This record gives sequence, C-alpha cells and structure tokens, in this order.
Amino acid sequence: MEFLDRLLGREEPEVAVKFTLDELIVCRAAREIRDREIVVIGQGLPMAAGILARKTHAPNALIVTEAGIVGMDPFKIPLHIADTSCCQGYAYGCDMFDVFTSILNLGYVDVAFLGVGQVDRHGNVNSSYVTAADGSRRRLTGAGGAPEFGGYAKRTVLTMRGGEFKETLDYLTTPGYLDGGDSRYRAGMPAGSGPTVLITGKAVFRFDPVTKEMVLASLHPGRSFEEVASEIPWEIRVARPLETTAPPTQKEIDIIRRLAPDISMGRSLYAEVLAARVLSILAKSERKT
Repeated sequence: MEFLDRLLGREEPEVAVKFTLDELIVCRAAREIRDREIVVIGQGLPMAAGILARKTHAPNALIVTEAGIVGMDPFKIPLHIADTSCCQGYAYGCDMFDVFTSILNLGYVDVAFLGVGQVDRHGNVNSSYVTAADGSRRRLTGAGGAPEFGGYAKRTVLTMRGGEFKETLDYLTTPGYLDGGDSRYRAGMPAGSGPTVLITGKAVFRFDPVTKEMVLASLHPGRSFEEVASEIPWEIRVARPLETTAPPTQKEIDIIRRLAPDISMGRSLYAEVLAARVLSILAKSERKT
C-alpha cells in the first residue's frame, strides 16, 4: 500500500509530534544558534539546546563552557560545566581566566545563553535572590559568569522556565538594555550587544531595535495572549502578526530523548527510573553470586 501511495503521488498522513514543555524550550533555543558560531553555554536546558543545534542545523558551532572546555561533543548532556562528559570530542581545554579574557572580553563569543530568575521590560536579569513580602530573601543560582557573558557576548539568549516578570528587579545580576534606548552602550558595553530573545514556558519575546523594550513575538501551542499578559506587570507590546512557536520535529525530539532523558522525563521521574534500574542490576548481581 505504501508503494502504491508513492506511485500515485499520495502524501503520507502527518503524525502529530508529542513533546513536553522543556523539549519545546530546548528546541526553540537551539534555533537561535547559527552554524560556525562560538557559543558560551551553562548547564541545564541551554546546554541541551547547544548540543541539539550541533546535531542538527549548526554542526560547526563551537561550544564553550565557563570551566574552559572548548568544542565538545558529549555523549550526554553534562550535569555541570566541568562534567567529564564534556571532554568527549573537545578541541582543547583552558582555564576560566582564558574564557573571560582571551575568548569573551576580546569579542569572540557570538551568543551566550543565560537562565533567568526575574526579568524586566528591557531584558535586565536577576539570578541572585528574590525578596518575599515579609522581607526575607531566597537565594537563586547566583551570578557565576552571567554578568560577563551578558555584558560582552554579541547577543544573549535568555531562558525562563519558572521565573517572573518584574517592573523593578529585586537585584540586578546581569545587564540587559538597562533603561532602554542606547543606555546600555553609553554605559560602556559593546555596540550591538545585548539580549535578542527571551524564551519562557509560555511564549517567545524579542526586543525592539530602537527602544529595546520587550515585544511578545510568539505564543507556545495552546497558550493565549491573555494568559501571558496576566503575568506581566506592564502593558506588553505585541508583534504583528503574533505567531505560534513552531513545535519540535521528530528528529529533534529523538535527539533530546537520547542525550537528555532527564529533561524529557523531568528530573524527579528520571531519578526514580534510574534508581529502579540500579536496584534491578544490584538484585541480578546478588542472585548470580
């Protein structure tokens, strides 16, 4: 029947690709990477996006970790920036001083990926701490190399899985466009640099080329404008036309699930499955002895 369908020019029915929210974010972030670019990436979803890009449309992209591992091709998504899996296929290793001086500050980094705890309308980022209503503070992941990456990379991709939009940040960790307009460049940061996209769990945002204010560019499948706007404490600008975020392809999903099953399954479920697998292996080993 398949042969007859091809012979008669009939198209095969499309099968909807099922995906999780994290898989959608990874795929959308990966599409921001261009071939032959130098990319600085931290752990988690951004790292998965970098590896996915190399496995698909950007095979010659050069991934650099904050720890100084350059040009890696890992067999799985690293758990952290110095994971030994980063050493597979890497071109060379250097130290953090080289990353921040010889590579970053001299303008070689094309794009950096940063996770977001809080973000304001001009792409300024807080990843240090948040203040509760009673005045107590809760620590986030911290700055790490984020201020330098966001300050000196030619462009920055922001990902926000569970953070929040704020009119005024509880703390400024990484500069976006500061007060908007050319304020970032008047402060001394490289001309043309700055965040270009924010990818959240519900939508994708770009930044106006003149005012540098955030603009809603696309909604993830199944999300509404009202749902997104209700979480933003200012009147959000909207692109025309407002698009729907393109879903992952089956090829992209297959790659993510092979290299990063913890992202696809969620860390808690993955931990349960992994623990059950280890216990099963131990039980078989005991029976043999």
